[in-house]
Amino acid sequence: MNRGRLRAIVWKEFVQMRRDRATLGMMLGVPVMQLVLFGFAIRQEVRHLPTTVFDVSRTQESRLFVDRLIATGNFDLVAPSPDYAGAIRAIDTGRARAAIVIPEDYARRLKRNEPAHVQVLVDATDPTASQSAIGAAQLVGQATSVEILARRAGATVDPGATPLDVRVRPLYNPALKSVLFIVPGIIGMILSNILIVITAMAIVRERESGTLEQLIVTPLTRGEIMLGKIMPYVGVGLVQLTAVLVVGYFMFGVHVRGSVALIYLMALLFIIASLGLGLFISTLVTRQAAAIQVSFFFLLPNVLLSGFMFPREAMPKAAAWIGLLLPLTHFLQIMRGIVLKGVGIASLWPQMLALAGFSAAFITFAALRFHKSLE
Repeated sequence: MNRGRLRAIVWKEFVQMRRDRATLGMMLGVPVMQLVLFGFAIRQEVRHLPTTVFDVSRTQESRLFVDRLIATGNFDLVAPSPDYAGAIRAIDTGRARAAIVIPEDYARRLKRNEPAHVQVLVDATDPTASQSAIGAAQLVGQATSVEILARRAGATVDPGATPLDVRVRPLYNPALKSVLFIVPGIIGMILSNILIVITAMAIVRERESGTLEQLIVTPLTRGEIMLGKIMPYVGVGLVQLTAVLVVGYFMFGVHVRGSVALIYLMALLFIIASLGLGLFISTLVTRQAAAIQVSFFFLLPNVLLSGFMFPREAMPKAAAWIGLLLPLTHFLQIMRGIVLKGVGIASLWPQMLALAGFSAAFITFAALRFHKSLE
């Protein structure tokens, strides 16, 4: 090996790298930007769950108990529920992640030195996000019981009775199995990652192989070319969805509580949105290597900011807003809502409209960016 020749080729590569400002900026700037973003956004501890209250007692004692739960920092009070069904409906739709239910005789039983009961409903579709809330509710119940017993010193009470029984009920995932949370998310991750990368190279591959000229001379419009590029992969995405649902059912025991037809309808919108994003990326670059790099720029936020791995409730507001710009964020809410909660389109229409908007926007942007020329 000749050191002089080796030094020359190394220097040549450095010069070429310096001239390719876009690639150099991506290699140096993207890691720093992602470190700053994800370093602030990723949190394991989950606090401030949106919480609704159904307080039938409406007394000073019941309000004091709710205040103690809020003071833990694990619950944030939202609009109260008019009835028990309303509290469940708030959790179904995602407007609340927990509900505090206080019966009518709560204060009366405490004054009579009788055991009182309170129910705390927690959305357990995400076991990580629910465990802190469950633990906080139980600790508040124990602390309140100790305080009540201290006040009752000398009173005639049953020594074996618990003054306050806080019954925490995890909804949708009573056993807190992480697999029930992960499998619906994996469906979205598989569809998103594969489809974005495949279509990101669609136009670029045609350009590099020289077959783009054949498309340019055809009477096809830009929109027809864009739709023709993604339509075969729509079928591929639906086949992937079917395979993951079947494997999830037989291997992991993940049952679909809601409508399977609704899953396919929502998945169709998500697949089109993912393909449209990949196609838009393919109109921004001229080489397949660059297309893959830009694709991975979107894939990492997909994993970290969509709620697939880390609870969105633990993220700062800025990171949570960025997550809303990802189609996967809305699709994960849809999948977990249908698979785990069994909710219908009445609860999922905001996410459905978001996916429809992403689909239309990405395909439109791709068609506008694509020019029937080799320039």
